[in-house]
Amino acid sequence: MLQGSEPFRMSAEPSLTHQRESAARVAQWLVDKGRPDEAVGLLAAWAATVNDSEGQHLLAEALRIDPGAKIAQMAFERMEGVAGDHAALDQAIHHYGAQELARLEAEMKRPSFRRAQMGFNNNIKFHEQTFHVQTEDSGLDQPHIITHLFADGGRVIKSHKRSYADAVAKADVAEYVRGLMKSQHLEMVLLLREGRFDNVIAGREVGGMALLTEPPNVDNIKKLASQKKQRAEAGSPASSTAPPVAPPSPVAPAPVVVQPAAPAPVAAAPAPKVNFTLHVLRSLTGGPERYDPPGTEVLVGAAGGISLPGERFCHPEEALLSFRDGRLWLEDLEGGNGVFLRIRTPVELEMLDEFVVGDQLLRIQKNPIPDDGPDPDPTYFYSSPKWPSSFRVTQVFEGGADGCSVVARGNTLQIGSAVGDLVFPDDPLVAEQHCLIEEQAGAMVLTDLGTRTGVFVRIRGEQELAHGDELLIGRTRLVVDLARSAA
Repeated sequence: MLQGSEPFRMSAEPSLTHQRESAARVAQWLVDKGRPDEAVGLLAAWAATVNDSEGQHLLAEALRIDPGAKIAQMAFERMEGVAGDHAALDQAIHHYGAQELARLEAEMKRPSFRRAQMGFNNNIKFHEQTFHVQTEDSGLDQPHIITHLFADGGRVIKSHKRSYADAVAKADVAEYVRGLMKSQHLEMVLLLREGRFDNVIAGREVGGMALLTEPPNVDNIKKLASQKKQRAEAGSPASSTAPPVAPPSPVAPAPVVVQPAAPAPVAAAPAPKVNFTLHVLRSLTGGPERYDPPGTEVLVGAAGGISLPGERFCHPEEALLSFRDGRLWLEDLEGGNGVFLRIRTPVELEMLDEFVVGDQLLRIQKNPIPDDGPDPDPTYFYSSPKWPSSFRVTQVFEGGADGCSVVARGNTLQIGSAVGDLVFPDDPLVAEQHCLIEEQAGAMVLTDLGTRTGVFVRIRGEQELAHGDELLIGRTRLVVDLARSAA
């Protein structure tokens, strides 16, 4: 037991063991959060409560974290009854009492953040000018997000501010705030590109700060389907491929001989309704000019109703078209080269997504982690000067081999036949300035720059189609006609 003066006791209640267990958990969490000094102070305070095996264990953990911690030394002296100046320990005991311990435990259990989350910063090229978009979080103490649009090297064009005070208590508040920051950042980029700030840029209007309460509007940026939809959610019964089973025949009664009557005329079964049409816009192998598949389902590929004769880049079972509840769905069957959908608005890409520009199949990839250190000699690898970049675009040759690969300059990569970072001068289907890929708030956004031939992105899983949508399967282009379903 301690000698000399009676030690300060935080609690003599039976819950002391549980509180010390909580202190150990919280201390480990503080270390993981980069707050070791707080962890040591907490452990020392609860170790010095009573000199027993539990307290000795807490003290040992404090010394493991920081072997030279003076407050841990004070706790050791207090537990051994050694007199001395223990003012810092007494202050820690007072600070890390039961109430503070409970607060830290609650903070640990809630996936939250203490300080403001890291923001987003991007340069945007628009109207032959370079603009800068910056989004910042003020943290839980001041729960709001601010996005600034800068021009001319620092002039603030517009600012957006949103509060998330009503979301602070959410269990997933950190994830929620991150998503809100991303959406607000993209919203500012879209508004800039739509020309909403042209008058402010020209000096005809004043921008200022807008306090917004509605959610960010990023409907213009779509993400192609990444998950297959469940048929049950669509309300259609599951189709069965098993043949119907005939009911058991009853025991026939004794036959009665009668004169056969004249057979009644058999009515012809009505033809299945045609719900949609696919018009062929381009085919290098001939075939029909349109497809009018009857019924509600049709297989695309040589084994199905839309066979695309001669199209060697189409798998026998490439995709499935389903008409359900007045809506047309396209499902990639993941067995072939895939189906590509022409984008109407900017779309968000994921790494390794594939898209087609002209006759070029391209893939977006993350840059490899740089190895800039010296070898054991030590000698540095000689290389070309590099610039900051987070992604690249690689051309895919027939057979799957990689063609040319271009690294984005900063957060932007432009593709065209005459202007851009990746240029295809010999492809007649590629416009001079064809498309743009930008990294905005962690999202890879692909934009068609108003071309005649378009940009096609490979779908993932099941995607709803609209009237006028264009599909690319191999080298064959098709357009969706839903006029019959509307009628």
